[in-house]
Amino acid sequence: MHILVIRFSAMGDVAMTVPVIRNLLHQHPSLRITFVSNAFLAPLFDGIERCQFFPAHLKERHKGLRGMYGLYRELAALPRFDGVADLHNVLRSRILGLFFKKAGLKVSVLDKGRSEKKALTRKDNKECRQLTPMHDRYQQVFAQLGLPVFSYQDIQPVKKNIPTALLPVFATGKPVIGVAPFAQYREKMYPLEKMKSVVQQLAAANNVVLLFGGGPEETAVLQQWEQDIFSVFNIAGRYTFQDELAIISNLNLVVSMDSANMHFASIFNVPVVSVWGATHPFAGFYGWRQPLENAVQVDLYCRPCSVFGNKPCYRGDHACMNTLDEALIIAKVNQVLLAGGNPNATSTLHR
Repeated sequence: MHILVIRFSAMGDVAMTVPVIRNLLHQHPSLRITFVSNAFLAPLFDGIERCQFFPAHLKERHKGLRGMYGLYRELAALPRFDGVADLHNVLRSRILGLFFKKAGLKVSVLDKGRSEKKALTRKDNKECRQLTPMHDRYQQVFAQLGLPVFSYQDIQPVKKNIPTALLPVFATGKPVIGVAPFAQYREKMYPLEKMKSVVQQLAAANNVVLLFGGGPEETAVLQQWEQDIFSVFNIAGRYTFQDELAIISNLNLVVSMDSANMHFASIFNVPVVSVWGATHPFAGFYGWRQPLENAVQVDLYCRPCSVFGNKPCYRGDHACMNTLDEALIIAKVNQVLLAGGNPNATSTLHR
């Protein structure tokens, strides 16, 4: 059986598909998958047998309706698909799915649970409860194609080779902690001055800290932290995405916002201490098999106020982040390191 899987957009959301794909292929040995997504995300699928990554160039030749039709023609030239799993459910993916549906294929589409998420994030009469995790929503799409994931299993990913320049850092014998202080929206970011203090305390406690970030502005901040703090090394802007994944796969622990780095670490079974502000793990975007108790957050009546953190704080004080004590993050990091850094040592959202 050969199915097409569609998931464009955010890096973290695409990373969340990886453990589901692994389990699906493990439990269905005759299955082959072609996964179409943004071209630069190909390294996420390196080493997954029977999974072919097909790059989409959404800002270039696959842009717009004509581009989607061109992408359809390219995919249709591959060995015939037996079904299509739309794990995104946006205009682009629906258009692409429609082309295949007209060609006679069954197309299964993600249910995003919009009404539940609206109830979770509304200002009044908030229903603050655990919603269906996104990993489970993904597997429901496959189940509609006759490909259930019967149970989630521990399929150990292989640690990737550390870039040569960083081998001495990992050879110190000290715990190596990754810190990713940035997120797409301010409402999901711990104040930088407070996070810098966390990094200083982690480094002072005989840990090595590696800093992860994105664009030029973030890179500049992290380069300054590297200069200011001993035993701290900036990764941003110096390595390819493939190299960054290799580095993350070898870390003892990651400290992250509700951002893509939480999911990158999770697919390698690296424990994550995640910091949450406007968003909440209850929305379903928590790291794969990460213990819920490793989410550091304050209990406020207004949380969560949005699913993705893209709505301004209506209180205007960002209390969810500003009142979160740095000591809580440090204590959680120490607790996880003391437990041996096993993300499956305690209860998780996914078993």
